[in-house]
Amino acid sequence: MSIDLNSRADVTALDPKGMLHFTEEYPNQCRTALGLVEGVELPSGSYDLAMLTGLGGSAVGGDYVRAMFEAFASIPFIVNRDYHLPAYVGKNTLVFATSYSGNTEETLSAYAEAKAAGATIVCVTSGGKLAEQARADGFAVIIVPGGQPPRTALGFMLIPVLAAAIKMGLLPEQDFAKAFDLLEKLCGEWTVEGSNPIAKEMANELQGSLGIIYGLGPWQAIIANRWKGQINENSKNHIFVNQFPELNHNEILAWVKADEQGVSKYVGIILEDGSESAKMKKRAEVTEGLVKDLCSFRHVAAVGETLLEKLLSLTYLGDFVSLYLAALNQVDPENIDSINVLKTELGKVN
Repeated sequence: MSIDLNSRADVTALDPKGMLHFTEEYPNQCRTALGLVEGVELPSGSYDLAMLTGLGGSAVGGDYVRAMFEAFASIPFIVNRDYHLPAYVGKNTLVFATSYSGNTEETLSAYAEAKAAGATIVCVTSGGKLAEQARADGFAVIIVPGGQPPRTALGFMLIPVLAAAIKMGLLPEQDFAKAFDLLEKLCGEWTVEGSNPIAKEMANELQGSLGIIYGLGPWQAIIANRWKGQINENSKNHIFVNQFPELNHNEILAWVKADEQGVSKYVGIILEDGSESAKMKKRAEVTEGLVKDLCSFRHVAAVGETLLEKLLSLTYLGDFVSLYLAALNQVDPENIDSINVLKTELGKVN
């Protein structure tokens, strides 16, 4: 069956839960998310460390917050994806505990450890046990709307954390309205009826191939990992990611024998700011030259002026790519049967 990515009927034929709709609503989701912090009494104080603990789609926002802290903040920010917190978490630590459902077992465990360590906690959730426990313990809770797959709720899990950090004086003010307006403009260009075919072109290139996504820098690599997660979950495809300059110290040599590993076709994407240093540009150029017989790379630059705009815009493009690839693969982008099997089996373990 041939799939026409310019046909909404074709793209949504196996999308009964409306993943494309959620993606198109993302700019408005971000606007709604920003208002959720208003009226919430946030803690005040000074901290030596800020962190976010969460899993999956509930933790992705933390990676973006970390990028913002690395660019603008005076204290470090880390992301924890585990049942347990690092031993150095203590009374001078600010912990954002994020779980879209409010029932993620790893996050509930980490929350309990943060409380025991005397950390200051802010929760972002749609409800569940996390909201119930945090309220009982007297911690701030930012409630977000529930009812959709967590990977489509990045706005709800990211924007409130950023807004809270700004209100607490940890990050400088951001022009959220301008960033969200940019997302709305890009949605019009990249969606099914849009005039810019880049997301559809990349989906066609990735179909039946092994995708390699390289970030041309640290925050670009954060977005590469988001692309990977979206393509894994929505498209049911493997994808591999890495970042410059680290990959030039190891993975660059993996290409030497890559043609003997049974992969029929590699497709490469380099995610970039567009204003990288001459050294970083040269790294990409030389790397591409060394592997040109095996893999050709498409360069994709972020859209926007500020770091926030670039982070959001380049991420948003990957969401569309993953949904178009799901349509080409003829799979339901929402389906997570394998994850549900795992959760069922884990539920049997004490």
